[in-house]
Amino acid sequence: MIYKTVQGDTWDYIAKKHYNNDRMIKILMDENPEYMNTVIFSSGTEISIPKEEQAVLDTSKLPPWRK
Repeated sequence: MIYKTVQGDTWDYIAKKHYNNDRMIKILMDENPEYMNTVIFSSGTEISIPKEEQAVLDTSKLPPWRK
């Protein structure tokens, strides 16, 4: 699925919106490495959103406060 950002979107907001879990930002960032250094998106950026069943979060690599 492709999500077109609106001004002010952030990785955690997009993850929360699509997966109901802001911890899924790693999945989104891995899928969209060209935007890895983007913190706040401008409008119109197309982000690839993996289907929920394909988006498996590996919590073993997260810092303790994000698990």
